[in-house]
Amino acid sequence: MDFLPEHISEYAEAHSQSEPELLQELQRETWLKVMAPRMLSGHLQGRLLSMLSKLLRPQNILEIGTYTGYSALCLAEGMAKDGTLHTIDHNEELYDFQRRYFDRSEYGDRIVQHVGNALEIIPSLHETFDLVFIDADKHNYPNYLEMLISSLKPGAVLLSDNVLWSGKVTETVQEDDADTQALIRYNKMLNEHPKLETVLLPIRDGLSIARVR
Repeated sequence: MDFLPEHISEYAEAHSQSEPELLQELQRETWLKVMAPRMLSGHLQGRLLSMLSKLLRPQNILEIGTYTGYSALCLAEGMAKDGTLHTIDHNEELYDFQRRYFDRSEYGDRIVQHVGNALEIIPSLHETFDLVFIDADKHNYPNYLEMLISSLKPGAVLLSDNVLWSGKVTETVQEDDADTQALIRYNKMLNEHPKLETVLLPIRDGLSIARVR
């Protein structure tokens, strides 16, 4: 869900940097061949991810939720020349799809794919991260935060997608809606955590930016 009127979104995209050709091709193939293509970050959000990464120049990036690899490639654009991006996804069927585009980029040898449960994989990485992007199973967002907060350097940035959840976080929540309940809790955790300063942007389905103090 987009919270801005379509003509405003189109104007914003038209006056933002164009996607690199590789990302344009990746977006087209995702829409043609992969289920739920709206999960893709897309042009405007992708350029924001790229811009934030370029401002930070991160050494170590963690992405939870690879999908077809679009957001990973955006984040990699700002990565330090000797940096590494770890990306985790539970769907092994997309591994080769992702790898094909990663290897066609200039960052392919620095993007490490992991397949499986992120809560099990993260402790095995033994890294401190400068930049984290969470775009995965919503009911685990609070768990990811609790697991990651000690591995984030001062000045590190945590990005979280879908935090408005089609506006459901502002409505009465059904008892069986675990995802919305978790996102409400997560947004509160981000905003009140003593180690973080957070801003929530109504871009696409909601993107929060939290900086470690």
